[in-house]
Amino acid sequence: MTDQLIIEALIARNEQVTANFFFGSCRPLFLSIIRHVFSYEVNYDELVNEFYLHLMENDAYRLKQFQGRSSLYQWIKVIAIRYFIAKRDNMIDSAPYRIPLNIALQNETYNTETQLTARMDIERMLSMITNSRYIYVIRRLLLQDVDAKTVAQELGTNVDNLYNIKKRAIAALTEVAMKEIERYEKELSN
Repeated sequence: MTDQLIIEALIARNEQVTANFFFGSCRPLFLSIIRHVFSYEVNYDELVNEFYLHLMENDAYRLKQFQGRSSLYQWIKVIAIRYFIAKRDNMIDSAPYRIPLNIALQNETYNTETQLTARMDIERMLSMITNSRYIYVIRRLLLQDVDAKTVAQELGTNVDNLYNIKKRAIAALTEVAMKEIERYEKELSN
Protein backbone atom coordinates (compact mmCIF):
# COMPACT_ATOMS: atom_id res chain seq x y z
CA MET A 1 0.00 0.00 0.00
CA THR A 2 1.45 3.40 -0.97
CA ASP A 3 1.89 6.24 1.49
CA GLN A 4 -0.92 8.20 -0.14
CA LEU A 5 -3.31 5.23 0.08
CA ILE A 6 -2.45 4.82 3.76
CA ILE A 7 -3.17 8.52 4.37
CA GLU A 8 -6.49 8.24 2.54
CA ALA A 9 -7.46 5.16 4.57
CA LEU A 10 -6.51 6.89 7.84
CA ILE A 11 -8.58 9.94 6.89
CA ALA A 12 -11.48 7.64 5.99
CA ARG A 13 -11.09 6.04 9.45
CA ASN A 14 -10.49 2.57 8.02
CA GLU A 15 -10.12 0.55 11.23
CA GLN A 16 -7.97 -2.22 9.77
CA VAL A 17 -5.48 0.11 8.10
CA THR A 18 -5.40 2.37 11.18
CA ALA A 19 -4.72 -0.56 13.52
CA ASN A 20 -2.09 -2.08 11.22
CA PHE A 21 -0.37 1.26 10.74
CA PHE A 22 -0.24 2.48 14.35
CA PHE A 23 0.01 -0.86 16.16
CA GLY A 24 2.07 -2.72 13.56
CA SER A 25 4.12 -0.72 11.09
CA CYS A 26 4.77 2.26 13.37
CA ARG A 27 5.22 0.33 16.61
CA PRO A 28 9.06 0.40 16.49
CA LEU A 29 8.94 4.12 15.74
CA PHE A 30 6.67 4.91 18.69
CA LEU A 31 8.63 2.64 21.03
CA SER A 32 11.76 4.55 20.08
CA ILE A 33 10.01 7.87 20.73
CA ILE A 34 8.84 6.61 24.12
CA ARG A 35 12.42 5.67 25.07
CA HIS A 36 13.91 8.98 23.94
CA VAL A 37 11.23 11.54 24.80
CA PHE A 38 9.78 10.29 28.08
CA SER A 39 11.79 9.83 31.25
CA TYR A 40 8.94 7.87 32.83
CA GLU A 41 6.69 4.98 31.85
CA VAL A 42 4.07 5.78 29.23
CA ASN A 43 1.40 3.37 28.07
CA TYR A 44 1.89 2.59 24.36
CA ASP A 45 -1.85 2.40 23.62
CA GLU A 46 -2.50 5.75 25.29
CA LEU A 47 0.42 7.37 23.49
CA VAL A 48 -0.82 6.15 20.12
CA ASN A 49 -4.44 7.08 20.87
CA GLU A 50 -3.49 10.63 21.83
CA PHE A 51 -1.32 11.00 18.76
CA TYR A 52 -4.06 9.60 16.52
CA LEU A 53 -6.58 12.06 17.98
CA HIS A 54 -4.04 14.83 17.37
CA LEU A 55 -3.73 13.81 13.72
CA MET A 56 -7.52 13.55 13.30
CA GLU A 57 -8.37 16.95 14.84
CA ASN A 58 -10.21 19.42 12.62
CA ASP A 59 -11.34 16.83 10.10
CA ALA A 60 -7.87 15.20 9.85
CA TYR A 61 -6.24 18.52 8.97
CA ARG A 62 -2.73 17.33 9.86
CA LEU A 63 -2.99 14.14 7.82
CA LYS A 64 -4.18 16.14 4.85
CA GLN A 65 -0.96 18.19 5.05
CA PHE A 66 1.17 15.19 4.03
CA GLN A 67 2.55 16.01 0.57
CA GLY A 68 4.77 13.00 -0.07
CA ARG A 69 8.08 14.92 -0.06
CA SER A 70 9.41 12.34 2.38
CA SER A 71 8.25 8.88 3.31
CA LEU A 72 5.12 8.69 5.42
CA TYR A 73 7.09 7.15 8.29
CA GLN A 74 9.64 9.98 8.27
CA TRP A 75 6.82 12.53 8.24
CA ILE A 76 5.00 10.74 11.11
CA LYS A 77 8.26 10.59 13.05
CA VAL A 78 8.78 14.36 12.83
CA ILE A 79 5.17 15.15 13.74
CA ALA A 80 5.14 12.64 16.61
CA ILE A 81 8.42 13.83 18.14
CA ARG A 82 7.30 17.46 18.03
CA TYR A 83 3.92 16.60 19.50
CA PHE A 84 5.25 14.47 22.34
CA ILE A 85 8.11 16.78 23.26
CA ALA A 86 5.55 19.55 23.63
CA LYS A 87 3.20 17.20 25.48
CA ARG A 88 5.64 15.22 27.67
CA ASP A 89 5.24 17.38 30.76
CA ASN A 90 1.47 16.95 30.54
CA MET A 91 1.48 13.18 30.05
CA ILE A 92 0.63 11.46 33.28
CA ASP A 93 2.90 8.97 34.94
CA SER A 94 0.50 6.40 36.27
CA ALA A 95 2.22 6.09 39.66
CA PRO A 96 0.64 9.18 41.31
CA TYR A 97 -2.80 7.76 40.67
CA ARG A 98 -2.40 4.68 42.86
CA ILE A 99 -5.13 5.26 45.42
CA PRO A 100 -5.15 3.33 48.70
CA LEU A 101 -7.86 0.69 48.76
CA ASN A 102 -9.62 2.18 51.75
CA ILE A 103 -10.08 5.66 50.24
CA ALA A 104 -13.17 4.60 48.32
CA LEU A 105 -14.68 3.28 51.55
CA GLN A 106 -14.32 6.61 53.37
CA ASN A 107 -17.38 8.82 53.90
CA GLU A 108 -19.78 6.20 52.61
CA THR A 109 -22.51 4.46 54.53
CA TYR A 110 -23.85 1.03 53.79
CA ASN A 111 -27.35 -0.15 54.50
CA THR A 112 -26.58 -3.81 54.36
CA GLU A 113 -23.73 -6.23 54.81
CA THR A 114 -24.24 -7.30 51.18
CA GLN A 115 -23.40 -3.81 49.91
CA LEU A 116 -20.26 -3.73 52.02
CA THR A 117 -19.21 -7.16 50.78
CA ALA A 118 -19.82 -6.14 47.16
CA ARG A 119 -17.80 -2.95 47.65
CA MET A 120 -14.92 -4.92 49.17
CA ASP A 121 -15.02 -7.35 46.24
CA ILE A 122 -14.80 -4.45 43.80
CA GLU A 123 -11.87 -2.97 45.71
CA ARG A 124 -10.10 -6.34 45.72
CA MET A 125 -10.59 -6.74 41.97
CA LEU A 126 -9.39 -3.19 41.34
CA SER A 127 -6.25 -3.96 43.32
CA MET A 128 -5.52 -6.78 40.85
CA ILE A 129 -5.40 -4.39 37.87
CA THR A 130 -1.77 -3.53 37.18
CA ASN A 131 -2.40 -0.18 35.44
CA SER A 132 -3.18 2.34 38.15
CA ARG A 133 -4.46 4.81 35.57
CA TYR A 134 -7.21 2.32 34.72
CA ILE A 135 -8.07 2.05 38.41
CA TYR A 136 -8.25 5.83 38.68
CA VAL A 137 -10.58 6.10 35.67
CA ILE A 138 -12.88 3.33 36.97
CA ARG A 139 -13.06 4.97 40.40
CA ARG A 140 -13.68 8.48 39.15
CA LEU A 141 -16.00 7.78 36.19
CA LEU A 142 -17.91 4.70 37.32
CA LEU A 143 -17.80 4.55 41.11
CA GLN A 144 -17.76 8.25 41.94
CA ASP A 145 -19.73 9.35 38.85
CA VAL A 146 -17.47 12.34 38.16
CA ASP A 147 -17.96 14.22 34.90
CA ALA A 148 -15.74 12.93 32.05
CA LYS A 149 -14.44 16.41 31.27
CA THR A 150 -13.26 16.83 34.88
CA VAL A 151 -11.49 13.45 34.89
CA ALA A 152 -9.88 14.20 31.52
CA GLN A 153 -8.51 17.47 32.93
CA GLU A 154 -7.22 15.65 36.03
CA LEU A 155 -5.33 13.23 33.78
CA GLY A 156 -4.08 15.91 31.40
CA THR A 157 -5.80 14.38 28.39
CA ASN A 158 -8.91 15.01 26.32
CA VAL A 159 -12.34 13.42 26.69
CA ASP A 160 -11.96 11.28 23.56
CA ASN A 161 -8.79 9.67 24.89
CA LEU A 162 -10.39 9.31 28.32
CA TYR A 163 -13.11 7.16 26.78
CA ASN A 164 -10.42 5.00 25.14
CA ILE A 165 -8.75 4.61 28.54
CA LYS A 166 -12.14 3.79 30.09
CA LYS A 167 -12.77 1.10 27.48
CA ARG A 168 -9.42 -0.54 28.21
CA ALA A 169 -9.97 -0.15 31.96
CA ILE A 170 -13.31 -1.95 31.77
CA ALA A 171 -11.70 -4.69 29.66
CA ALA A 172 -8.97 -5.08 32.32
CA LEU A 173 -11.57 -5.24 35.10
CA THR A 174 -13.58 -7.80 33.13
CA GLU A 175 -10.47 -9.95 32.68
CA VAL A 176 -9.80 -9.83 36.43
CA ALA A 177 -13.43 -10.70 37.18
CA MET A 178 -13.35 -13.66 34.79
CA LYS A 179 -10.19 -14.98 36.46
CA GLU A 180 -11.86 -14.62 39.84
CA ILE A 181 -14.90 -16.56 38.62
CA GLU A 182 -12.64 -19.34 37.33
CA ARG A 183 -10.76 -19.41 40.66
CA TYR A 184 -14.03 -19.53 42.60
CA GLU A 185 -15.39 -22.35 40.43
CA LYS A 186 -12.19 -24.36 40.96
CA GLU A 187 -12.50 -23.89 44.73
CA LEU A 188 -16.11 -25.11 44.63
CA SER A 189 -15.22 -28.17 42.58
CA ASN A 190 -12.43 -29.25 44.98
